[in-house]
Amino acid sequence: MFQLCARESKQPPNYSGTDDYEVFLTLYGKVQDPRFLTFLEKIGRERQVSFEATDFITLDLINREENLPQWARDRMPALLKSGVVERIGLKYMLSRKYYELVDRKGVYTRKRGLDRETNKQLLLKHITDNQKAGSRFSDLREVLPSLSRDQVQKLLAEMKRQMMITVVGKTSAARWYPHGTAKGQNDE
Repeated sequence: MFQLCARESKQPPNYSGTDDYEVFLTLYGKVQDPRFLTFLEKIGRERQVSFEATDFITLDLINREENLPQWARDRMPALLKSGVVERIGLKYMLSRKYYELVDRKGVYTRKRGLDRETNKQLLLKHITDNQKAGSRFSDLREVLPSLSRDQVQKLLAEMKRQMMITVVGKTSAARWYPHGTAKGQNDE
C-alpha cells in the first residue's frame, strides 16, 4: 500500500486514530505532484534505469524532507548514480533536474544552500559591518542558520587561517573582527 501510494505520488496511508481494538485507515487519492512522476519517467528513459518499489518510497521521503530509515539509506548509492538525488553533507535532496523540470530553480538553490565561498563572504560581511563591537559566535550562527554549529566553526577557522578574520577572547566572550582591525588581537 505504501509502495503504491509513493509510486503514484500520493500521500502515504494515515493510521492515526487506530487503537488496540480498531484500525482506522485513511487513503488519499489525489496525486500530489504529477510532475514528480514525469521526472522519474524521464530519468528512467534517459539513464535506462528502473526504480524499485522502495525507491519510490525513499524519493517521497526525500521530497518531504523526512528522515530516512536504514533500508532507504541502503538504496542511496543507486539513486545517486541514477542522478535522481544529490547529496548535501549528510542530507539528500531531489536533483537539480527535477527542480528545472517543475520550473522551481529558486527552491533548488534555497534547499541546496550556498557554496562554501559564498558562506564565508556572508560571514565576512557581517563581521565587517560589526567591526566596532565585534561579532559574537551566536550572531554568526544566525547569519547561516541552515549550517550546524560545527560547520560555522570550520568556516571561521578557515577564514582565520586565510587571515580574513581574527578572534579576540575565548568561549562565549569571544568576538570576531576583520583581520587587523581589533585592539588586543589574540591570533594564537
